[in-house]
Amino acid sequence: MTNPNGQNAAQPTGKRQLRGVSPVSSDGYEAKRTPVNADEAEEKTTSIATFPGEVVSEMSKVIWPTGKQMLNYTLITFAFLIVLTILVWGTDTLASMGIRWILIR
Repeated sequence: MTNPNGQNAAQPTGKRQLRGVSPVSSDGYEAKRTPVNADEAEEKTTSIATFPGEVVSEMSKVIWPTGKQMLNYTLITFAFLIVLTILVWGTDTLASMGIRWILIR
């Protein structure tokens, strides 16, 4: 079945897939749901001495932003803070004016 542009019509995926092989297998589901044995849990325990090495290992996986990206993120954050500050200031000013108007009447 093709659409007016000559392309194939989109097919549903995942649980709603109407034909073909499901991308979800019961083997993977069962492997994730099996309880952890006590022996396996003991093997995963580590000492405090291994912590710094693990931190260095994880930090090497981090994708650090470039200087230009960091500048953009910083400017966006400051602009957002300025907008929120003006919003809170305006709300506070209007509320105080309303309270003064009520109390004076």
